Amino acid sequence: MTTRTARRTRRTLQVAGAGSAALLVLTACSSSGKDDVPASDAAASSKKLSGTVTVFAAASLKESFTALGRTFESRHPGTKVTFSFGGSDSLAASITGGAPADVFAAASARTMKIVTDAGDASGTPATFVRNQLEIATLPGNPDKVASLKDLTGPGLKVVLCAKEVPCGAAAQKALDAAKLRLTPVSYEQDVRSALTKVELKEADAAVVYRTDVKAAGDKVEGVEFPESADAVNDYPIALLKNAPNAAASEAFIALVRSAEGQKVLTGAGFLKP
Repeated sequence: MTTRTARRTRRTLQVAGAGSAALLVLTACSSSGKDDVPASDAAASSKKLSGTVTVFAAASLKESFTALGRTFESRHPGTKVTFSFGGSDSLAASITGGAPADVFAAASARTMKIVTDAGDASGTPATFVRNQLEIATLPGNPDKVASLKDLTGPGLKVVLCAKEVPCGAAAQKALDAAKLRLTPVSYEQDVRSALTKVELKEADAAVVYRTDVKAAGDKVEGVEFPESADAVNDYPIALLKNAPNAAASEAFIALVRSAEGQKVLTGAGFLKP
């Protein structure tokens, strides 16, 4: 072997040795990095949710929230989501009256404000969907209702939500925008009760949410009207201050606001926030 060849061979071996040493150092650093993750962070990432999440929600959320509740329970074995659906104002009154609950999802900012003003919400409520009004008529629309004005016709039995309920307040706002006066045969305490009157043929029409018309399927027929654009309701959701199961409740709210939750809600007819 020549002197030049010997030098080249030694240099190659030195470079290879240095590369191996560097690889060993990098491997050691990588292993050390894994061991340096704080124990608290590791515990948080593997924390298992359990227990019951009690949700007070507007009646118009029944189908979509029930579906999301099932998704949440399957994703977090050991949890259970229970719902109390009804008029937002009644639910707000129950919460401020001390009813135990974890989450409140209201059909209007006004009814959520009842809870926040009482200091019963934790943090700032977030709007997660919006909803628009529609007229529900009997299947086939036998009375040929084509507008909000048609509801004022003689002999037509029309049902509205009570004015203090979000759907009732929105209906009144739409009527005011159209400069119409309407005397219903009854005022109902939540939107589902108003819709049921039509489903049971106890009323000819009702002003409800488009989501309720969609949920009813072929039991009713929906009629859109332009004044509904002036009465769109924001739906806020909030963790309650004394939530018995705050960790799981925050996770449920996160699901509702996630892309997956939004897909379920928009599929039910809700508008994006």
